[in-house]
Amino acid sequence: MKPGIHPDYQECAVACGCGNTFVTRSTAKVMKVDICSACHPFYTGRQKFVDTAGRIDKFNKKFAGFDSSGEREAAAEAAAAVAEAAPEATSEAAPAETADA
Repeated sequence: MKPGIHPDYQECAVACGCGNTFVTRSTAKVMKVDICSACHPFYTGRQKFVDTAGRIDKFNKKFAGFDSSGEREAAAEAAAAVAEAAPEATSEAAPAETADA
């Protein structure tokens, strides 16, 4: 190997999202990981839901107004309230003029 072109292989502190920390060797000094062997479902046998970027909250918010039949109650009520509050607007557009050549 050529001297001076390779990064230093040093001790690295790894910190997991579950709070577990351990030391290994790497070219980086510190690593932060989301899942380690202490909390991974494959190694622990427990099921764990990993919420990446709020996907579960986004799903619950999106489908919060649906009942069991799939109808959206909240949207229907909101549309009815808006329809009652706003006067009906009639749009009588002038007919478009066409030029025959």
